[in-house]
Formats: sequence, C-alpha cells, structure tokens
Amino acid sequence: MMTIPRLIGMTLLTIVTVYGTLWFLPKKEITYMPDDQLRAYALSHGLAPVPKTYHEMLKVTDNPENRLSPAKIALGKKLYFDTILSRDKTISCQNCHLLEEGGDDNLPTAIGFHGLANPKHLNSPTVLNAALAKRQFWDGRAKDVEEQAGGPIQAPFEMNMTPDLAVKRVAAVPEYQEAFRKVFGGEGNESVTFANIRKAIGAYERTLLTRSAYDRFLEGDNNAIGAAAKRGLNLFIQKGCKGCHTGMSVGGQSLQQFPLRRALGDIFKTEPFPFPNTGGFLGKEGRRIFRVPILRNITKTAPYFHNGAVKELKEAIRIMSKYQIGEEFNEKQISDVEAFFKTLEGEIVPYNLNLTPGANLEKINLRGSDLSRRDLHEINLKNANLQNCDFFGTNLSGANLTGADVAGANFTSADLSFANLSFVDLSHTDLIETKLEGVNLEHALWRGGRVCGQGSFGKCL
Repeated sequence: MMTIPRLIGMTLLTIVTVYGTLWFLPKKEITYMPDDQLRAYALSHGLAPVPKTYHEMLKVTDNPENRLSPAKIALGKKLYFDTILSRDKTISCQNCHLLEEGGDDNLPTAIGFHGLANPKHLNSPTVLNAALAKRQFWDGRAKDVEEQAGGPIQAPFEMNMTPDLAVKRVAAVPEYQEAFRKVFGGEGNESVTFANIRKAIGAYERTLLTRSAYDRFLEGDNNAIGAAAKRGLNLFIQKGCKGCHTGMSVGGQSLQQFPLRRALGDIFKTEPFPFPNTGGFLGKEGRRIFRVPILRNITKTAPYFHNGAVKELKEAIRIMSKYQIGEEFNEKQISDVEAFFKTLEGEIVPYNLNLTPGANLEKINLRGSDLSRRDLHEINLKNANLQNCDFFGTNLSGANLTGADVAGANFTSADLSFANLSFVDLSHTDLIETKLEGVNLEHALWRGGRVCGQGSFGKCL
C-alpha cells in the first residue's frame, strides 16, 4: 500500500516530468518570409487594413440595427464629449477614453464619479477600433458599442446616472431636441430615449478607426515598416499570436482563457495570473476568460492587462509568449514584436462623406443631415434616405433622387432643375420657392396624393 508521503512524491514527480517535457520540446522554427509573401500570408490569415473612405468604412462598421448617418454621427460625437451625462456634470465618455491617448486613460484602474475607482480595479479598454470587436468589456458581456455605451453612464462608480435622468437632461436642451427629432424621427421629445442616446454615441464610436504604417504595408508599401517590424510580424504570425489577435482590429474577436498555460516555476504559486491579482477579477463567470485585447495603438494604452498590473510593453509581450504560446521569447524576439506593435500606432481616419457635385451616394443614409447652401449638382442620391434633411438653398440641379425617401426634407429655395425625382413621395415635403424647371416627377407622389404619370412638373399640377 502506497504511503501518503510517497503518493505526494510521485505526484510531484509526475508534474515536474510533464512540465519539464513540455519545456524542452523542440520549438517551432521561424521562416522569415520576403515582403510580398509576408503580406500575402498576413492577409490570408485574417489580418486586414482599415478602410480609407466613408463608404468602405460603412461596409465594415455599419450596424443594421443602428444605421450610420452623418447627422447621427455628429450627434453622437457631441454626446461623447458632453458632461451632461454624468450626475455631477464633470465626466464625459472622453474622460476615460481619451482619443489623443490611445482611446483609454493610461491608468491602472478607471476613475469616475467623485474620484471613485472601479471596484474590481479594471482599467479602461481602448475605444479606438472597438467597433471592429465582436464583444465589449473585459468579460465580453456587451455585444456591441451601442450596448457598451450605456454601461458607464449608469455605473455608480463611473458616471452614476439613471436612464431616466439622462433622458431628462438631454431632452431639456433645445439643440438636442431638434437633433434627435431629425435623426430618429418623432414629435417633440419622444425621440430622446436612453436607447437612442446609446445609438448616437455608438454611431460616433463606429467611426473611430485608426490607420497606421501597418495598413500601408498590408496595402503594398514595402517601405512602410522596417526590418525589425517585419521580423516581429513573422513571429507574431508563425508563433500563433495571430490566432487570437486577429481581424482588422488585431484583437477583440474572441474570448480566451488567460493564462492558458502554467510554467514549471509556477507549480506552487496560488496567484491565478503571472502578476498580482489586484481587484480579484477573474473574467467571464470567474473562469479566467477575457475578451482578447485590441492591439492597435497598444503602444499608447499602458498599463497592460485587465488590472493594469504590467507597466512595460516588453514585459507584457514576454508574459504572453510564455503563458499563452508556451514559448518565452528571448530579448531579440521581444524587441522585434515590439517594433511590429509600434507600426500599429495610428491616427483616427477623418471619414468625410464625399458630398460633392456628381458624387455617387446611391442608397446612402443622410437622415437628419444639414445639407443647406451646398453645390450638389448632378449628385446621385438614388434610393437614399433623405428624411428630415435640410437642403435649404442647395443646388441639386440634375441630381438623381429616384426612389429616395425625402419625408420631412426641406427643399426651400433649393434648385431641383432637371433633377430626377421619379418614384419619390413628395406629399410631405417642403418645396417653397424651389426651382423645378424640367424636373422629372414621373410616378412621384405629389401633394394631395396625386401621382405624376407623364414625367413633367407641368403635367403634375
């Protein structure tokens, strides 16, 4: 019969043998690929550049449940910076998500209402590129940025508001009243709801994407990043980092266990992490499962990990290589990966809609936008959402508005000469002093519910 000391000894020997065997297994060799091959490999393994234009951005971040429009984005931006959404009117979203500082606050733990710290000692994840992530918060409990936006507003240690108080404050501001009505529709203040506040802020956050030297390399510029960064990207891909830190955001696409492995020297450690467990947070359902952090602008978002326990990026890289990959990088490898991470440091893309004469904006959502006194002649707005848009004094001569939704739009003093408005419902549209020479109203719905069937304004009267 085996004695207890012998049993303990055999167990320890087994553990040491297993860990020792894993430790001394041959490591995967790295093949340093030439530039074009490295780029192709990166693109084929889920890494992708951030779009340059508004239309390309919409394909990536637009939400079917919260369609983006310039007016909604502008409303969300105003709310993002407005302290009216905090109980003591001293805190805005910007306080914990500084856009010029990597989209976070560079503190180990977020500080909110009356200087209160997050009770679980959680630091603020970056808001930059967050719309590209599939889950939000460290434990992934929110499905998108719209849902996430409501969390800090209500948290007692952050902005300490109730939905009712937030709505009451916003609805009391005439400028917000008008903006919400134009963007979301409705009469009076009925469009000012907490859900719409979240949607507006989320719409703005969906535009906070950054581009960097890394994107230019992925798009074909071999000189955009240096030799060390290319070695780092090779390591990042071939050692398996890209398995979790993938997608356009280089992270945020999944929830993963951390740490995934234990090192030989950690056998008798009681800490769940390779650093002090300040705050006691253990991720989703207490199972050490976390949303994979976004690595874009990682050089600006220190300190690292959920409780900000690690100050230096090189140490964070070392920890991840050791405990997630199972192969601790040497100093040169760490420096190369850090060089690659520096290429992810980018600027917010100024996504300006191409509102110019002749631009093709078919099916675009412009709802609630102020487009007054502009030259938009021959612009293509076919099947566009133009609800509650203000086109006062705008030149739309020769424009194509076929099938557009213009409910509530203001065309006072606008020039619609020779524009195509076929299949457009004009029954609730303001056309005071509007120039309509040669306009095509074929099958358009005119005042009093009459349909223009011959395609000329004169025959429609």
